[in-house]
Amino acid sequence: MIIPLSHMLVVSAGLFALGIFGALTRRNAIGILMAIELILNSANLNLIAFGRARGDVGGETQVVALIVIGIAAAGAVVGLALVLAIFRHRQTISADEIKLLKG
Repeated sequence: MIIPLSHMLVVSAGLFALGIFGALTRRNAIGILMAIELILNSANLNLIAFGRARGDVGGETQVVALIVIGIAAAGAVVGLALVLAIFRHRQTISADEIKLLKG
């Protein structure tokens, strides 16, 4: 069964909208990081969908998607390390209470 491109794009748009909504409404720093991961996954879904629609035989789009997944994982590790360091210093991970750059 072949899934049409339009269905994949609708799912990707839904994931992107859910990620944007989560990033803008979450107060928890870990929730914001998870919402950013949803946005990156929707971009990967678009990449794979358009690659398949184009007739990618060599798998170039899949290689690029794997690179994006690796970069997203590295970004999540750095983000979680920052959240952990801020938690040790401020004893909270609420994005509203963390105002380190304010004088």
